[in-house]
Amino acid sequence: MPVVIVKMWEGRTLEQKRGIVKGITDTFVNVAKTNPDAVTVILDEYSKSNWGKAGKLASES
Repeated sequence: MPVVIVKMWEGRTLEQKRGIVKGITDTFVNVAKTNPDAVTVILDEYSKSNWGKAGKLASES
């Protein structure tokens, strides 16, 4: 039972999120030969003010 957690900035549309979940699920089905019902995808969204890289907040880059 694969569980995939995607951490990303907020702001994607519902349609984009559907595509991400479908794409990840399809990849597991095709590569790992698993059933789509066994794949769980969790989308964790963060604001850029809660994400830092290279010593700076993403909202300030």
